[in-house]
Amino acid sequence: MRVAVYPHTLEIGGSQLNAVELAGAVRDFGCEVVVFGQPGALQGRIEKLGLEFVVAPEPRRRPSPAVVRALCDLVVRRRIDVVHGYEWTTVLEAYWGPRARLGTPLVATVMSMAVAPFLPHEVPLVVGTEQIADHERSLGRRRVQVIEPPVDVDDNAPGVVDPVELASFRSAHGLHPDDFVLTCVNRLATELKLEGLLAALTAVDALADADPRLRLLIVGDGPARPVIEERAAAVNRRAGRAVVVLTGELPDPRPAYAVADVSLGMGGSALRAMAFGVPLIVQGEQGFWELLTPQTLDRFLWTGWYGVGDDPAQGSARLTEAVSRLRSDAATRAELGQYSRQLAVERFSLRAAAEKQFQIYRSAMSGVRSPRPEWRSAGASGLRFARYEVSRRVVRLAGRGASDDFNARPVAAGKVT
Repeated sequence: MRVAVYPHTLEIGGSQLNAVELAGAVRDFGCEVVVFGQPGALQGRIEKLGLEFVVAPEPRRRPSPAVVRALCDLVVRRRIDVVHGYEWTTVLEAYWGPRARLGTPLVATVMSMAVAPFLPHEVPLVVGTEQIADHERSLGRRRVQVIEPPVDVDDNAPGVVDPVELASFRSAHGLHPDDFVLTCVNRLATELKLEGLLAALTAVDALADADPRLRLLIVGDGPARPVIEERAAAVNRRAGRAVVVLTGELPDPRPAYAVADVSLGMGGSALRAMAFGVPLIVQGEQGFWELLTPQTLDRFLWTGWYGVGDDPAQGSARLTEAVSRLRSDAATRAELGQYSRQLAVERFSLRAAAEKQFQIYRSAMSGVRSPRPEWRSAGASGLRFARYEVSRRVVRLAGRGASDDFNARPVAAGKVT
């Protein structure tokens, strides 16, 4: 089976990292895999996994006619059996390209917190949570599967980072071995992430006076970075020391996970933190912070590693309480760290996800009965997309557009209809 995997970007982020790592894992099931996309930071990971990378044209707009043509050319030239697009832009390019023109089976994965309503219903869809899958089925999608963000539990594990490298990382960022480190590896986005990050800064500001060894390590980059840097500088000035450390984007964030005593995060980042065997406090919106325990697990298996609270003003207080509990109780930290690692290995391993993905590819190939899309589905998709484009342009002209539309309207928040 020949598969073309098409991530929406190769900059560092959860969806695209899942795409690349799963591409490497399904190859072990006998697939010949090509990664298609615009160059980015994850090219190093692609090379390390031994995957072939084919450069896509740089799009002027999305969907891109130039990309559609290049994708069709790749499918013909390499006799691709299945195209796998990640997020709505790549799915539409693959749908109106190889699927519509050549009859090539298509699989869509959406790891955003909601699915774009204009994605064709006939396309097999993979989402990251049972709640999103249930919502999409209620809207009439018949071919929906769940693959929770997988983790390479061998590459992300306690002791995997060389001690010399770990010591160098601590030294580079001013961390002492006796520090109590809260690590947050996140894209610094305005939607979905900023509220929680600001709450974390407020929490460590409140705790810093009583705990001189407390540190908050924030790893990542994005449009919200100037706001976070300004607030972090204020916390550090007030404390008279570097309580908050911003590393920027790291091509390999494993040392940051490895130095953590407690991890803060959501989505795939939360699961990678679990693989390192430390307690996890899950970040969400509207004041949501929740410690992962056997009692809270069911909630996260339904909504994903994210949640919605009832009062944004209470976020810092909730996080302060959770951090204080873990800081004062080493036995609980050890117990929950062991629980996190065990859960990552048993439920979220990369191999288990790859096996399921392979079966989805086989099903997609057997499910294509026509060299052309279903005209009703295609027409409905096109009409919805046209409405979306008009609406997006209107709100952007008014200065109110979100930069990450479908993460700005999570299913878990009850904002998608």
